[in-house]
Amino acid sequence: MAVEQFETISLYLCVSGLIAYMFFIMYKLAAESQAGKLGTFAIFLTLGLGIFGFIAKEVVTVVISV
Repeated sequence: MAVEQFETISLYLCVSGLIAYMFFIMYKLAAESQAGKLGTFAIFLTLGLGIFGFIAKEVVTVVISV
């Protein structure tokens, strides 16, 4: 396995793990603060936009390179 392949696989695995952990943190934050439905939606929307940005960047990179 080449170093570039290892780095690419590691990036996607580690970032996926961090995204899953971030969802757990958002859920726990909403539950502990008793945010309600609107507050929970706001937490997931605002913090989830960063995750969407990372995924969109990867999709745009693939589309442009084709």
